[in-house]
Amino acid sequence: MHINGDFVRAADGRTFETVDPSTGERITEVAHAGAADVDSAVRAARLALEGPWGALPAIERGRLLGRLADLVEANAGELAELESRDGGKPISATTSMDVPGAVAQFRYFSGWPTKLEGRTIPVAMPDTLCYTRQEPVGVVAQILPWNFPLLMTSWKLGAALAAGCTVVLKPAEQTPLTALRLAELIVEAGFPPGTVNVLTGDGETGSLLVDHPDVDKIAFTGSTAVGREIGAKAGAGLKRLTLELGGKSPNIILADADLDAAIAGSYQGIYGNSGQACYAASRLFVHHSVFDEVVSGLVDRASTAVVGPALDPATEHGPLISAEQYQRVRAFVEDGVASGATLHGDVPPPALDGGYYIRPTLFIDVKPDMRIAREEIFGPVLVATPFDDLSEVVEYAHDTDYGLAAGVWTRNLGNAHTLAARLRAGVVYLNTWSAGDPAAPFGGVKASGSGREMGQPGVESYLEPKTVWTSLTPA
Repeated sequence: MHINGDFVRAADGRTFETVDPSTGERITEVAHAGAADVDSAVRAARLALEGPWGALPAIERGRLLGRLADLVEANAGELAELESRDGGKPISATTSMDVPGAVAQFRYFSGWPTKLEGRTIPVAMPDTLCYTRQEPVGVVAQILPWNFPLLMTSWKLGAALAAGCTVVLKPAEQTPLTALRLAELIVEAGFPPGTVNVLTGDGETGSLLVDHPDVDKIAFTGSTAVGREIGAKAGAGLKRLTLELGGKSPNIILADADLDAAIAGSYQGIYGNSGQACYAASRLFVHHSVFDEVVSGLVDRASTAVVGPALDPATEHGPLISAEQYQRVRAFVEDGVASGATLHGDVPPPALDGGYYIRPTLFIDVKPDMRIAREEIFGPVLVATPFDDLSEVVEYAHDTDYGLAAGVWTRNLGNAHTLAARLRAGVVYLNTWSAGDPAAPFGGVKASGSGREMGQPGVESYLEPKTVWTSLTPA
């Protein structure tokens, strides 16, 4: 792990294995952070905040973030391969999306430090100057998921560093390798020791970090169940909090949609990253007049999908992250069949042979109370339902605890923006899916979380406004 500028072993000597999902084989062993390590990392972050990092002028913070972006770009091939080996994401995706996306995030946030301005307030009291300062919230604990490890590290880290915070970063235990390599690049870029610390470990490590009394803010991306636990702890400790949680996102195809585009976009929306995305377009609602055509198009595309090892350039869909996730997704498919839904595709075999592969699957004849229609599966499983009118589909879309993303495919501008306004979601995609940019905020409502990442709201979530009152009355 990485604490105060150095790579160190766990204080108690514990380690854990990280596994290649494409083969099921061990890659290496990584330090398992315990209570003493968490305390050391938080203490290092506090000292950096009150010392060399906190003393840097804003323009220098921006320069260091820009230098980090350059180093990530210079080491893009290595980082892409690490991400693919550790997480099972196809090398075509890590090369074209994840690593370039991380570079773009750091470059974007490098421009923010010199833009964080306070305000002068025209108060009613005479002979008084009142103004605000934008100050970093403090030491931040950032807990990451395994589905977009490097990219989400850049979301969180870039915003926090731009705001002037120091960070203790905990990558998911399934995917620690790119975070450790990034720590080396942070040192090379010239960040003061303790500014960014990387603790590798599991949920126990994350819990210790959340509970630490000297952590001022927690930023977590992961499951809604764990997010609720973290939210309760943060509330008790009166800590600032950003939660980006699960989803069961509705994707709506109207009768007048460009069906070729809608089918292609809907396919990528659910099956991209093997369905392991919080914003996955996992509930498809199609106007009954084009329902059969859309389903047929998706099934045809799925039947030719190339599912294989992450490092094969021809692979479109890699393995699921772990044996545990494989069995979880398989159980959902079995449950859907047992509940009476019609499956297009095959039930995955109970025994694993090598990597954790599940082909794209699609269910029709789905009832709203089925588990496959209500629970986040986090795998390549789509449920499709026909509808007749806009009011009906809005009701279908809202029949969920989640509110992360929603999509609409139509040529009718009025219907598009009417639905964009009516749908309860943090992000709405019109005639596209999963579009993104570092300047565009991302996050959800309801059980999909609170707060926003990226963009100006992402930076502001790491800032505290301080109000300063000054009497100008002559002595």
